[in-house]
Amino acid sequence: MVAEIKRTVKLITEQKNIDKPSVVEGFPMKTWNIEIYLLDEAGNQKPATCFTKAVYNLHESFANPIQTFTEAPFRCENEGWGEFDMLIDCYTTEKGGKNTLIHDLNFHSPHYETKHPVVFKNPSASLVNMLRETGPVGDENGARKKEEKKRKRPTGSVDMEKLADGLVKLDEEQLLHVVQLIHDNKSDDTYTKNDIEQGEFHVDLYTLPEALVKMLWDYILTTQR
Repeated sequence: MVAEIKRTVKLITEQKNIDKPSVVEGFPMKTWNIEIYLLDEAGNQKPATCFTKAVYNLHESFANPIQTFTEAPFRCENEGWGEFDMLIDCYTTEKGGKNTLIHDLNFHSPHYETKHPVVFKNPSASLVNMLRETGPVGDENGARKKEEKKRKRPTGSVDMEKLADGLVKLDEEQLLHVVQLIHDNKSDDTYTKNDIEQGEFHVDLYTLPEALVKMLWDYILTTQR
């Protein structure tokens, strides 16, 4: 599995004066809005559908300083007279996963764009598929080159896709057995990662020794009888 994927988020901010009395002399009232997008390899703007919601943490002087939006482009629109820094929490499809962006709301230009690098750590299969639309999700984003080479090695009579499918269908006790098998028989090149906080175990099947692949395949077959 992919350990991490890097992408670039683009924030688009627009602002203009409005005909309303300001509470502070010399600072005209403004209406402003922010939208969130993802950039692909060529720098093209794409919908940030990899996020399930965006939470804007505005200045405490706002009546509702914490504002949540659940549909891309997660447009946040408000009125005010002052500039300030805000935190924008972008939540992914992963349980509890988020990327926090620091955004400078300023009135120097009616339209400005800012780019923020983000990292998606231990993304789920569904999140990987979403991110695939904006660029590669393999070697350059965390998988080692020698692991990528191993993907091309023959696996004998083992169908790797069926093996992966069979593993995800195992119950908790069977999965614990599989994890123990991997720990006892893996090689130095085997990629594994324990995510203790999420209670997850990640392994790249293509980096397992052939003997261990066959061992796991035989075990899957026994569970399907």
